[in-house]
Amino acid sequence: MTHPDWLIPSWPAPAHVKAVLTTRAGGCSIAPWDSMNLGDHVGDTPDHVLANRAMLQKTIGAQAVFLKQVHGVGVAPLSSSTSNGTVADACLTTQRGLACTIMVADCLPVLLTNTDGTAIAAAHAGWRGLAGTESIGVLEAVVNAFQASNKPLDPSISGRAAPEIIAWLGPCIGPTAFEVGAEVKAAFEAGQTDAARFFAATGKGKFLADLAGLARARLTALGIAQIHGNNSTADWCTVANPTKFFSHRRDAGVTGRMAACIWLT
Repeated sequence: MTHPDWLIPSWPAPAHVKAVLTTRAGGCSIAPWDSMNLGDHVGDTPDHVLANRAMLQKTIGAQAVFLKQVHGVGVAPLSSSTSNGTVADACLTTQRGLACTIMVADCLPVLLTNTDGTAIAAAHAGWRGLAGTESIGVLEAVVNAFQASNKPLDPSISGRAAPEIIAWLGPCIGPTAFEVGAEVKAAFEAGQTDAARFFAATGKGKFLADLAGLARARLTALGIAQIHGNNSTADWCTVANPTKFFSHRRDAGVTGRMAACIWLT
């Protein structure tokens, strides 16, 4: 049984597709990583991280593969031999018992499955990876890889994702807390025609950005109609909920990492 504070996605995934997002609760790390820190690169005691990871895997009954996330667009196909520390910001699998796992502490975790539950994927969408280059960010990359691993794209939608894909967005830094510079706005506007509506000017060249809104728009542009989870309200904001979520920005970079996992039973 998962910890009662952990988030179980509310979405119409097939029954054999399982998913969870851990919160701060349920682990053994001490402050400032208290308590369910899963990141091994944030200064926490290594034994505590290993114990927390072991607890996660025992709880979900699957092998969680922890990536080395670099704010890029790389997608790793997972197998039983995929090692922790594989460099990628998204992963996918069609194998049972392997959990596609993304660590976050302000960035947006995105989980994906199809309506028949034959493939699953997860993506780490910070602003750099989400914006990408030349209109290809981490979501475009993972959806392309997802489709290739499952079946050919429907030619009637000209390379866009088939509508049977379902997406769930987890918590991230919210639109009242994510202040960015003009260069971030420009990076999105270069490849996303409707990007400007997700930025609110605060003065002196700064903007408040709606990261989840930007992601939803990109998924919609890919042809994905079923998008669940984070709707950019305060309940989903990592910064605004210090007892529940880790936040890199709120905690000045000294904090733990949560994990979003999806797996096939």
